[in-house]
Amino acid sequence: MQQGLPALDLGVLYRDHHRMVRRRVRRMVGDEQADELVQQAFAQALARQETYRGEASPVAWLYQIATRVCLHHLRDGKRRAALLAAHGPPAWCRPDSPSTAEATAFLGQLWSRLPAELAEIGTYHYLDGLTQTEIAEVLGCSRRTVGHRLEALRARVRKDAEPTGRLHAAPSL
Repeated sequence: MQQGLPALDLGVLYRDHHRMVRRRVRRMVGDEQADELVQQAFAQALARQETYRGEASPVAWLYQIATRVCLHHLRDGKRRAALLAAHGPPAWCRPDSPSTAEATAFLGQLWSRLPAELAEIGTYHYLDGLTQTEIAEVLGCSRRTVGHRLEALRARVRKDAEPTGRLHAAPSL
C-alpha cells in the first residue's frame, strides 16, 4: 500500500459488496462456479491489497479483480470445454436484451482469443454498457487509451469476421 492511501478493510468490502461481486461473476460464468470464483476474487484482493492505488473507489478495484478472475477462468480451455459440454453456454453469453444478442454472442466467441486487456475492456463496454470515461476510471488509465483499445477490439472483430468459416458475420460494433 502506498503512503498516504487509506488502508483497505477487506472485511468491510466483503460484507458490503460480496453480492455485487457474485452478480458480476454469475453474469460472466453462471451460477455453478459463482461461489468458487467470488472466493478467488476476494482472495486475490487480499493478496494484492498493495495494488490498490486509490485512484478509483475500492468497489471499482474489486469489480476489476472479479472481472479478471472470470476472464482467466473462461480462458481455461479444459474447464470451459467441460462446462460447455455439461451445461451449455455460460451465462455471460446469454444476452440481457434482444438488441445486444448478436454482439454478445459474437464477442463470446472471441474472448478466449483476445489479449486480456481487450477482453476486459470489451466486457466493460459491450456487456456492462460502461462509457469510455467509466472504463478509464475503473482501469486507472486515460479515456483516450480506452478509445484506442476499443478501436483495436473493433479491428480484431472485423478481421476475425472475414469469411474464413471460423466465425459468423460480425455485428456492427
